[in-house]
Amino acid sequence: MENVQNASQARRDRVPPGQTLTQNWPVLHYGSVPYYNDMSKWDLKVFGLVEEPYTFTYKEFISLPRRQFTNDIHCVTTWSKLDNEWEGVAVSEIMSRVKLKPEATHVMLHAEHGWTTNLPLEDFLRETSFLGIKHNGTLLTPEHGAPVRMVVPHLYFWKSAKWLRGIEFMSKDKPGFWERNGYHMYGDPFKEQRYDFD
Repeated sequence: MENVQNASQARRDRVPPGQTLTQNWPVLHYGSVPYYNDMSKWDLKVFGLVEEPYTFTYKEFISLPRRQFTNDIHCVTTWSKLDNEWEGVAVSEIMSRVKLKPEATHVMLHAEHGWTTNLPLEDFLRETSFLGIKHNGTLLTPEHGAPVRMVVPHLYFWKSAKWLRGIEFMSKDKPGFWERNGYHMYGDPFKEQRYDFD
C-alpha cells in the first residue's frame, strides 16, 4: 500500500500548480492547420547568428538519426499529459551541421503561417529538447504539428512550436507571436508563468 501511495505522490509531484491531468491530447491552435501533399516543398531553415545558414530538405531531415524520448507536457490552458513517448531528432543533430556565432543567446522558432515563439539558447540546447516526428508510436497528425514540431517539455507547450519551419539564432531575446499577445516570455509551468501582466 505504501508503494502505491508513494507512486501516486510521485505522479502528483510532476503536475504543476493549476494543472489537471488528462489521458487525451487536446488539439489547440489558432488559425488553419497546414496539410502537406508534396513533401519536396517542405524544408527547415537554420539561420541568424550562424557562420553559414543551413536548409534541411524533408528527405535529409527524415533520414537524420532519431532517438526515443519520454516526457510530460503541460499546456497553458491547464491540462497536463504524463508519460508521452516520442521519436524525434535531438537538437544536437541539428547543431552538428551549423556553427553558432558567439553572440547568439536566444532562439526564435518559426512555424507555418508566421507563428513564432522565443527561447533562451540554453533551453533550446537542453538534452530534453528535440524535434518530434512521432508521438506514442505513430507519426504526428497535422493537427498536432506534422511533419515536425519542436518539443521543449520543461516549458508550457506553446513553446513546442507546431509545424516547425525555421530556427533563428539571435543576440537578444524578443517576443514571438504568442508572447506579443500576452503570453509569458519564458513560460515555466511550475512557476505558473502563463501570462505577462507587465
